[in-house]
Amino acid sequence: MEFQEVVDRRRMVRRYTDEPVDPAVVDRALRNATHAPSAGFSQGWGFLVLDRPDDVRRFWAASTGPDYGPPDTWLAGMMTAPVIVLPCSSRAAYVERYSQPDKPGPAPEERWSMPYWHLDTAMAALLILQTAVDGGLDACFFALPPRREDHVRRAFGVPADHDPIGVVAMGHRASDPETGSGGSSRRRARRPLEDVLHRGRWTI
Repeated sequence: MEFQEVVDRRRMVRRYTDEPVDPAVVDRALRNATHAPSAGFSQGWGFLVLDRPDDVRRFWAASTGPDYGPPDTWLAGMMTAPVIVLPCSSRAAYVERYSQPDKPGPAPEERWSMPYWHLDTAMAALLILQTAVDGGLDACFFALPPRREDHVRRAFGVPADHDPIGVVAMGHRASDPETGSGGSSRRRARRPLEDVLHRGRWTI
């Protein structure tokens, strides 16, 4: 598939079939994720892959909890995903990297304009989304509820120095007009390039 087709076809898909997922595509998506740029080549990321039905069920149990109530349409659709990936970022890896002799010193948040450990891991997650499309799959990136993060950590042994930046669901798109794909993009137009592009100077 040509790169432009991958970009054009990528959508947040919210319901999946029970068709098996080729593990080679998942492995390639994760391998590509490690090619994302990172400040100082810190590579402060880790990826928790859940591709067995029991593990996926445990994820949803930990991330929703008994007080969530019956799944709404969105959640019921997302729970059909056969593969879940948690991209996690590590601030400690960046502090360690910027403590080395070829760098100016530790990089706490006050010295950096952005928490690059999160941004770099987000770029890695985008490569997972794009590789899924290139491999004939679909995917969705969504947030892990903050109040359930500790439950997910305990359920899967995520170390304290790694923070989930979100969740990637992967699988084969189901033909469901309500939750299969699109979401807000079905109701909202994409902003024209001329509305967001500024050359030479930002003018209003």
